[in-house]
Amino acid sequence: METIPLSFLLTALILLILLSAFFSASETAMMRLSRHRLRHLHNQGHAGARRVLQLLERPDRLIGIILLGNNFVNILASSITTIIALRTWGESWVAAAAGLLTMVILVFAEVTPKTAAALHPERIAFPASLIIPLLLRLCYPLVWIINMIANGLLRLFGMPLSRQTTQSLSSEELRMVVNEAGSLIPRSHQKMLLNILDLEKARVDDIMIPRNEITGINLNDDIDAISSFLEHCPYTRLPLYSDDINDVVGVLHVRGLLRVMHEGALTHARLREVAEEPYFIPQGTELNTQLINFQQGRRRTALVVDEYGDIEGLVTLEDILEEIIGEFTTDIATRISGARTLNDGSHLVDGSINIRTLNRTMSWQLPVDGPKTLSGLIIEYLEAIPQPGTSLRLSGYTMEVKQVTNNLIRSVRIVPPEGGKNKHSSATAQS
Repeated sequence: METIPLSFLLTALILLILLSAFFSASETAMMRLSRHRLRHLHNQGHAGARRVLQLLERPDRLIGIILLGNNFVNILASSITTIIALRTWGESWVAAAAGLLTMVILVFAEVTPKTAAALHPERIAFPASLIIPLLLRLCYPLVWIINMIANGLLRLFGMPLSRQTTQSLSSEELRMVVNEAGSLIPRSHQKMLLNILDLEKARVDDIMIPRNEITGINLNDDIDAISSFLEHCPYTRLPLYSDDINDVVGVLHVRGLLRVMHEGALTHARLREVAEEPYFIPQGTELNTQLINFQQGRRRTALVVDEYGDIEGLVTLEDILEEIIGEFTTDIATRISGARTLNDGSHLVDGSINIRTLNRTMSWQLPVDGPKTLSGLIIEYLEAIPQPGTSLRLSGYTMEVKQVTNNLIRSVRIVPPEGGKNKHSSATAQS
């Protein structure tokens, strides 16, 4: 060692510190990379992503070669530093040189490269994936021995050794990914993606038209009255029934009847003939399931029945699509039937309105885990049918019952909380 020039030792020391920085940065970059983005780049033919994915198939080998190289160069750098200290300043400076080397390695070979790798993993991992496989082949026997011992210890402690790198995202994790996409995904598209994830939380009961509000055609009505109704009907499909909605004969496509009406051939028998077979679904069906059922059955309208077979409501494909993309109109006055804004900034709302629809269109946060309508929500909260003029605060929203008919709340004046944020229910009702 006495014959080796000091300049050569210093050059070797600098090279070893650079190698240590390379191994440190490579380790952080490889572990920091998103597996989902890697697979996306791989499918697009990115060579670097393909190499990294191959290395990550065996993380034990990848970590083994990186740590082997890192520890080797750090120990060798420590030895060279000791030699330089002995030859330059003597034995009394060995400890000081070791402390100085520790600071240099910590700053230049650990913190700085690992921080850079964490911030820009692809810029470091892809070039490193060219070198690491060569080192792995060169040192394979030693890496194999190290991995065999390490894996044996993991098995001894009962830790499974799975080589699967694919990680499935839960719906909540996927929701977080969408929220963190920022400007990469337009806000309107983010909202639609989140609404799709929310479909599994909602059921047909939450969005269906309740039985008492279903508009249909009674076969026992006069044919002229039926024709007059169809001419001004705002709906595309209507249930056809005999006296009672539970006695459904079929579902009519109104557009298909217009030609028959113009020919003057509309009869009760003709209505039965052109009616489609009714499609029944059980209460509690999740919206995502029903969306698939609509698609597979090529249906657009379904009648919701309870456990006894009685019809509880009607749901359409458009109702589910509105849960994803929002209302089909943009004017708030036309988006909600039965809701209008008063001059003082409060809102006069129909008591029969669906709470989910109200929340979605008004950006409110009324509770949706109980009754489906505003009237039902207020009655459940008060545990009684209120009199007109009754006021209450529910989830931060100030409400005044304006009209009650036949034990149903017909209209409610609502003042949302400041900022529209949800608050806990407080204050008692007063008349």
